[in-house]
Amino acid sequence: MSTSDYLTARENAKTSSFTKFLWWCAGADSYFLQKSPKQDRVKYAGIGGIVFATGMLAMVSGWFAFFTAFGQKSMAGQVEETHTTLFLVGNAVFAIAWGLMIFNLDRFIVSSTGKGDGTDKVTWGEFKQAIPRIIIAIILGLVISKPLEIKILETEINIELNNLQNEELAKFDKATKERFNADIVLIDEQIAKIETDRDKIVARQQAAEQEYIDQMQGRAGAAGYGPRAKQLEQLKIGWDNKLADFDERLGPDLLRLKEQRESKLADMDIELAHNKEKIKGLDGILARMKIAHELSLALSIFLPLVFLSIETGPIFFKMMMTKGAYDYMVENYTLKTNMENGIIRTEHIYESNDGPILMEHYRYLEVEAIRKEREDALAAQKALNEQVISDWQNRKMSELKERPEAFYKDSDTESQA
Repeated sequence: MSTSDYLTARENAKTSSFTKFLWWCAGADSYFLQKSPKQDRVKYAGIGGIVFATGMLAMVSGWFAFFTAFGQKSMAGQVEETHTTLFLVGNAVFAIAWGLMIFNLDRFIVSSTGKGDGTDKVTWGEFKQAIPRIIIAIILGLVISKPLEIKILETEINIELNNLQNEELAKFDKATKERFNADIVLIDEQIAKIETDRDKIVARQQAAEQEYIDQMQGRAGAAGYGPRAKQLEQLKIGWDNKLADFDERLGPDLLRLKEQRESKLADMDIELAHNKEKIKGLDGILARMKIAHELSLALSIFLPLVFLSIETGPIFFKMMMTKGAYDYMVENYTLKTNMENGIIRTEHIYESNDGPILMEHYRYLEVEAIRKEREDALAAQKALNEQVISDWQNRKMSELKERPEAFYKDSDTESQA
């Protein structure tokens, strides 16, 4: 098969839509890739696959990050309530937007990274030019890796976080109970004093009543309502009055103290419930990241390195890629387009202390033509102005020779006049 037959067969070969999509992800031109050898096709499809996979991982990572940061907080590992449909939809929208943003950034970084010197070596000059893109890729890799790291260690993190929450909750509850119990103890002491005093009066009142009953029934002497019975009856009535007077004076205070005690207990229960809600706030992305780092330092280092290699890989791959048929076709098309639009690039090599330096110079023919036209017009106008001035000067000189009196006046004549 001749070269022309091979190229014709290559152009007529059907390329799948997914392959074209991967080429688009890599920022490559599918028109020239369809005319290129298989090697170039595979290279750019591979780079596009990395960019696409990074976008998908960023979408998943964004879902976990948004869910952890803004989702419903709970005791670690315990799902108390389901999330609302609105939150899940918003979470999905954020994840998709985040994934598309990372995908677009990666696509821009890859497509804007050139071939360097066209060899498979990464020189220091190429690396220096790629440093800004590498820094952006490193930041993106770290941002994507952390939420996925938290999800991978979710079970272990939940156990440690639950222990931490329970410890903090115990501290909060202890402080709350100590504060409320101090007030409740004071109230109990006042209640106990009032009830003790009342119990003494009740005991005396019951004793007087029982003595009166025993006297009336003959168990303490002669039965019947005699002088002793009258005396005991008056004693009983006196204690009844004392009890009634005590209840009238201190009964409201006792009731108020008991109500205060119940109110304190209710407030303590409310604050204990609030303590639990506060502790749920520890279930955040920062706390989980810290625990993940403590649980597995190796994973906290290894996983970000994996994503850093994924993010920076396409940049280094493009710097290590040798120029192929696709690159020459694109370069030829670019030069042709520039030439058709009056843009000419010339190269000059200069010697410096660091060795030869290749300098590029661009000429813009349309700009040069307009500039030349403008310069010629100005030159012609200048020549015309000079000719006009010269003719005017010659004419005036002739008039001066023929009629000099027209150009000056006698001062004496002017003074006499």
